[in-house]
Amino acid sequence: MSLHLVEESTPSRQRGGSSAAAEFDLTLSENPFPPLPSVLRAVNSALAQANRYPEFLPRELPTVIARHLGLHPDQVVVGSGATGVALQIMQSLTTSGAGMVYATPTFDGYPIMAEMTGLETVAVPLNSAGNQDLPAMARAIDKRTGLVAVCRPHNPTGTVVSASELRAFLGEVPARVPVILDEAYVEFLGAAEYIDPLALLRRHPNLLVLRTFSKAYGLAGLRIGYAFGRRELVARVRRLQLPFGMSAAAAAAVSASYAAEPELAARTMRITAERDALRDALGRCGIAVPRSHANFLYLPGPGVATALRRAGIAAKAYPDGSARIAVGDPVAAHAVLRALKTLHK
Repeated sequence: MSLHLVEESTPSRQRGGSSAAAEFDLTLSENPFPPLPSVLRAVNSALAQANRYPEFLPRELPTVIARHLGLHPDQVVVGSGATGVALQIMQSLTTSGAGMVYATPTFDGYPIMAEMTGLETVAVPLNSAGNQDLPAMARAIDKRTGLVAVCRPHNPTGTVVSASELRAFLGEVPARVPVILDEAYVEFLGAAEYIDPLALLRRHPNLLVLRTFSKAYGLAGLRIGYAFGRRELVARVRRLQLPFGMSAAAAAAVSASYAAEPELAARTMRITAERDALRDALGRCGIAVPRSHANFLYLPGPGVATALRRAGIAAKAYPDGSARIAVGDPVAAHAVLRALKTLHK
């Protein structure tokens, strides 16, 4: 089996299996570009051995990631995307009936998986700027709280809580309560917003940093996620590691992606430049959009999601009529701009 090496400069405009009515599918904050050719070659080489089982429990992939981060392999747990790892965390570190504190709106997976694992959700509204209200989240923690999740950047607004706010918040969370720091979009942060996760881990043994190869790395279909933290905490999460659950192709893709970081950085810059250009254009039309630090834009409603759908653009819609759209494809951006110019008029 061989994967076709697609020209990396051409965005893929529609997901396979998407509705024919949607010319652009911007629902899942995907990278619009296929994997880099060097990554696809590595995956093809691994697929040549697809008749063989992968490791019973993954060792190679955590080792590759740990080496890249400057950690011990025992500090890394991997799974089926960040979603799969988050589910492992919920299953292994909480008990049914415990509370999970997070901001709302947030990543759809958190309330869904909380219900799956019997957690009671404690959803704290964003503040007026579209940021997670960390002081309010800290006040929401009580003796029944079993888990807290903070997104940085936040999904779906793309906003970023400051380093000082995050440090202060982590200092208020009881040591017995695990905290997921969801950094699914960390590669899109600028140098000024980046926080050294290893420094945070030294101060907060209850912290798990959650990341993915689905966004900036463009490997959503391979389902590669990971979390890292103190060995004792990671060991508890690893107890629910699915045997044969991570393919050899995943380790090959990650190694090749790390080797291609200059090309991936250039691609990330291209996506963020398109994001900022679209936000600026919308602003000139009188449409206020929060400044995003991820690969999507949050377009406040009402009526935005409907206007996009009528223009043949599939977006992540919210009950108040707002929408979140993936960015990076200039043709899709022009279509969004046309659709929302009409709405504004």
